[in-house]
Amino acid sequence: MRFILPIMCWLWPLFAFPQAKDSLQKLQSKPLPSKPAANIAKDYKPEIFTSGFIDIVNNGQVNASARFIRLYIGEPGKFAIPISFYGGVSNNTFQNNTPGTIFSKSNSHLVNQYINPLSGLINISVEGVQFFSKKEKITRSGLLYQIGERVLSGSRIGEISNPLTGKPINFLNSFAATGLYFQTGAWERNNTKNVGVFWLALRYHACKSNAKQVKEFLPSVETNGFYHGWSGGFGIEINKLVNIKAIYYKYSKAPEIEYGLPIYQFSFQYSMK
Repeated sequence: MRFILPIMCWLWPLFAFPQAKDSLQKLQSKPLPSKPAANIAKDYKPEIFTSGFIDIVNNGQVNASARFIRLYIGEPGKFAIPISFYGGVSNNTFQNNTPGTIFSKSNSHLVNQYINPLSGLINISVEGVQFFSKKEKITRSGLLYQIGERVLSGSRIGEISNPLTGKPINFLNSFAATGLYFQTGAWERNNTKNVGVFWLALRYHACKSNAKQVKEFLPSVETNGFYHGWSGGFGIEINKLVNIKAIYYKYSKAPEIEYGLPIYQFSFQYSMK
């Protein structure tokens, strides 16, 4: 599996804060001449696996995820709920298995995945930014939100003689994140036509797993399956130039998995359209 991860990381596209980017594209776009319905259908290409992200965490962990598709449920031009479907992988680049009577594969990747709302082998969530002002402008603020369900993966810990030891275990995890969001313009010094966004975000995170299911592969962990914390971050998105973000996470209740906190996350993103 280790040689598959780097290939997937470079081939899978990247993602962050879609509604902020959608609003920017509306500002930059100009009205086009009307086309017959047949031509519109012919020119349209579905946005499948067109965006995603690669995260690098300060403990050496690497996460990669791609957005399979983004749908809207409701009525066009009126009330609609945005739903995103993600698929991803993660790996700890500094992870080693030390010979002995106890299998020592680490589950420390779960510490980052619990608090990161874009993690998971499969991630289905409702997400977006509700701006305080309805005016289409670059500088504005709002309330961001994301709530959904995902599948996380852990490794069974136990005696090395046990044939089940080391086997991957997948389990469901419900999560939610909400907070304040602010954005303003960003551009190159000599290119004011290509205006992007600089954003700041402060979020509260919470997630819940079935405690009995977690203890099946981590028998020594005493947990009720509920964790929460907060994060602060910033990012810069300029079309065809740069798309990066940096986020600091802090648990209010840290997972019982051995790991040195705090968590610093750096992400590299792009879109393939």
